[in-house]
Amino acid sequence: MEIIDFHAHIYPDAIAAAAVQAVGRFYSIEMEGGAGTADSLLRAGDRAGISKFVVHSVATKPHHVASINRFIAEQVHLHPDRLIGYGTVHPDMEDPESVIQSIFELGLRGIKIHPDTQAFNMDDPRMFPVYELIRGKLPLLIHCGDYRYDFSHPRRLVNLLRNFPDLTVIGAHFGGWSIPEIAYDTLKDENCYLDCSSSRFILGPRRMRELIRMFGSERMLFGSEYPMWDPADELSAFYSYGLTDRECEQILSENPKRVLGDL
Repeated sequence: MEIIDFHAHIYPDAIAAAAVQAVGRFYSIEMEGGAGTADSLLRAGDRAGISKFVVHSVATKPHHVASINRFIAEQVHLHPDRLIGYGTVHPDMEDPESVIQSIFELGLRGIKIHPDTQAFNMDDPRMFPVYELIRGKLPLLIHCGDYRYDFSHPRRLVNLLRNFPDLTVIGAHFGGWSIPEIAYDTLKDENCYLDCSSSRFILGPRRMRELIRMFGSERMLFGSEYPMWDPADELSAFYSYGLTDRECEQILSENPKRVLGDL
């Protein structure tokens, strides 16, 4: 079975160490040194037996969008059999149509936003031109549900989904990594995928299994959120949840392929 990790971050070698430490400070988690580059991710993938990674980074300033998208595209070009690139956008960027066109031209396969670190509401009307341009064409992966902020609350995801019903959306971290019960109650009947990344450290194996089955394995994607967590550890933990072979096959392989289209 081809295993796809749908949630991994990579950074240029020159800034990877600083970027990883910044992520650690944001979440108050001690991060591993030497992580964060494409090469280190692929080595981790080899240890884990992971076939492909969906990789992305986040532009916290609008003038970073173009350089980040070029970097992700370059890494995909260097590792076409292992990496699938998602682009970044920012609500204050100029000429959204040109940015989205560039994302298509670079061969990126979707878009990732992180409303909390980018400091905007995911249902902000400033983002509607972006959603309009990508609906039916590119999937959107959204960091969701930090109790410290309102930017990524699951109810904002519902508003986005209702405004753009034909937009393929993945709500990361069960749609709310720190508010999973609220996320479930809010999103259980909505038309979106969820990933299970960066949740085990809070929920534990029993609750992970329960939430996967409550949402439905046909909606779930596996993600390690490297470099926050080690892909081998996350995949090993995933296998310990007591899911059926069929559920594992859906989450690790079938569902991501459905979202991504032909690989």
